[in-house]
Amino acid sequence: MTTKLPVVPILLALIATDAHAQGRTIYDAKTGKAIGRSTTDTQGKTTLYGADGKAISRETTTPSGTTIYDARSGDVLGKITREKR
Repeated sequence: MTTKLPVVPILLALIATDAHAQGRTIYDAKTGKAIGRSTTDTQGKTTLYGADGKAISRETTTPSGTTIYDARSGDVLGKITREKR
């Protein structure tokens, strides 16, 4: 008697989808209430949202560092660079 493995569910689990994007909830340290959230898409771009659900900032990371943009205007708010060795 041979046992058949459920191949289809295993293959479906291995297919890359948007489910690989990450989301985090940001909580107030004193009250424990949610005050915002962030999402990171499959390309590594992070968006920060306020409690009202509106985008506050966006981050793009490259090998040389991270650039933070204002979500509404698109202006550069700051840059985080990696130390050169």
